[in-house]
Amino acid sequence: MSDRRTGLSPQAWHERAVAAERGGSPAEAIAIYREALAQHPGHADLLNSAGNLHMRSGDPAAAAELFTQALAARPGTLAMAINAAVALTRAGRPREAAALLEDFTRAGARDPRFHSARANALRAIDRLDEAADAYDSALALDPARVLALHGRARIALERAEPDAPARFDHALQVHNADPNAWLGKAQALDDAGDAQGARSIAEQLVAQAPGWHDGLRFLAQLRLAAGERDFAGHLAEASRQLPQDEGIVFLHGELLAGIDRNAEAADIVRSARRRLPDQERLALLEAIYAGAAGDDAGAEVLFAALTADSFERHLHEARHRIRQGEHDRAETLLAKALAMQPWDIGAWALRGIVWRLIGDRRADWLHEQAGLHALRPLESDPAVLDDAARVLHRLHDRSVFPLGQSLRGGTQTRGRLFHRMEPELRRLAEAIRTTLEVHRAGLPATDETHPLLRWRDRPWRIEGSWSVRLAGGGDHHTGHIHPQGILSSALYLELPALGEETGEALLELGRPPADLRLDLPPLAVFRPRSGHLALFPSTLYHGTTPFGAGRRMTVAFDVTGL
Repeated sequence: MSDRRTGLSPQAWHERAVAAERGGSPAEAIAIYREALAQHPGHADLLNSAGNLHMRSGDPAAAAELFTQALAARPGTLAMAINAAVALTRAGRPREAAALLEDFTRAGARDPRFHSARANALRAIDRLDEAADAYDSALALDPARVLALHGRARIALERAEPDAPARFDHALQVHNADPNAWLGKAQALDDAGDAQGARSIAEQLVAQAPGWHDGLRFLAQLRLAAGERDFAGHLAEASRQLPQDEGIVFLHGELLAGIDRNAEAADIVRSARRRLPDQERLALLEAIYAGAAGDDAGAEVLFAALTADSFERHLHEARHRIRQGEHDRAETLLAKALAMQPWDIGAWALRGIVWRLIGDRRADWLHEQAGLHALRPLESDPAVLDDAARVLHRLHDRSVFPLGQSLRGGTQTRGRLFHRMEPELRRLAEAIRTTLEVHRAGLPATDETHPLLRWRDRPWRIEGSWSVRLAGGGDHHTGHIHPQGILSSALYLELPALGEETGEALLELGRPPADLRLDLPPLAVFRPRSGHLALFPSTLYHGTTPFGAGRRMTVAFDVTGL
C-alpha cells in the first residue's frame, strides 16, 4: 500500500475494502483491512467488517479472532457477540460459542439471530434439548427463519420426534432448494418406515448432485438395506459423470471395503488411477485395499513407489508390514505416524499389537494394567434395563443391517441412541453415566503419555450410542476398534442361553483383526452377563464369537474427553 493512504479514516479504509471486494478481489480487500487495522488498532467496526469479509471468504477461524477482538474493543455489543459465536461454531469451537452467548441471554431475548446462533452451538456440542428450545425461541420471533427451521427439523430427526418429516416439509416450503433439507426429509421418511419415499428423494438428489457424498452414502445405505448386491453402483455412475473427482472413488472404495469386499474396492481404485495417474493418494488407497484382500505382492509394489511422508501412508504401510512379518519396520512407521498425530486411536491400536509381537513391555502398560478393562454391573434398578429392552426391541424390528460397521448379520439402530426422547432410554443413559464414574475410580493413575489415562481425571462425555441385535446362526462382530473414542463399551440387555463352558457369544479383547493374519490370542475374554457393561480402552481391537441359537442385544457407546 502506498504512503498516500496514511491518515485515512476508518470509514475511508472500509470503503476501499468494500470496493476491492466488489471488484472481485477479496484478497486485496483483506490486505486493505490489515493495513487499516495497523493504523487504527482495536477499532471495533473495522475488526467486525474484516471478520465479515473472512466469513464470506470461507475462513471462519480468522473471522472468529477478528470478531472476538471487536467484542473486546466494544464489550456488550450483541451483534458482535452473535458474529463471534457463529464464526466460532463454524470453526469447530462450538463450546466456546455457547459459553460466549450465555452472557448475552437477556440482551438477546428478542433477537431471533441470537437464539439461532445459540441453538447451532448447542446442537454441535450435543445439548440437543437446549438447542431445540433455542430454535423454538428463534422461530417464535421469526417463523420463516430458514436456518432455524432446518436446524429444528434436524434435531427432531436426531431425537426421533414423530413430527420430523413434517418439520422438514415446513422448512422446504420456505426454502425448497436446500439439498440438506431434502436429505433430512428422506432420512426422516426412512426412520418412519417409508423406505420407498426416502429412496425416491435420495435418487433425485444423486441425479442432481452426483458428487455430493452425503447423498451418495445415504442412497447406498437404502440399497444395502433392500438387499441389493450392487448397492454402491450409483457411485460408479457418479464417477462416469465426474471422472476427475477422486472423492467419489474414495467413498466408493470405503463402502465396499466396509463389508469386506476389498478386492472389488481395489479394482475400483485401480480403474480410477488409469484416468488420474498423478494422484498418489489413489495409489495409497489401492495399496490399502489390495493388502486387505490378500494381494501382498501388489500392495508391496504400490507402497514401494509412494513418496508421501504422511500420517496415512505411515499408518497403512505399518499394517502391510505387520502382514509381512516385518514388525520392527512396522514399529518405525507407527512411531512416525504418532509423531504426526500423537493421539490417533488407530495408530495406538496397531502399536499395541506390534509391541506384543516384538515382546516390548510397553504392551502391558498400554492394555494390561489392572483396571483398564472390566465387566461391571449397571448402577441402576433392574427395571431400567427391562424398560429399555422393550423400547429397543421395537426399534430393532424396523432397523436394518448398517453400512460400514463391524456387524456380520443382525441389525443396528439408527442415529445416536441417547439423543432419542424416550424416557426409558434417557434413564438408561443416566445409569450408564453413573457406572462410568465407578469405572473411572478403578482406573490406574493419571498418565499424560497414555491415550486413555491422560483423560482419567478430565471431563468425559458419551459421543456415540447405538444398539445391536444379533441372532443365532452366525451373527457376530468382526474385530474392530472405535477410532473416535477413548473408552468403549457394550452393555448386555439380552443374551442367548448358553452353558458356562461354551465358546459362543464371547467378547474378545485384543485379538488382532482377521486381515492382519496373526495368530495372537485375545488379551481378555469376557463371558457376557445380562445387566453388565464391558468397558475397555478404545485402542483395543475387539470382536465377538458367533452363537448357534437365541438372541443377543447390546447397547454400545464411546466415551470421549471434553
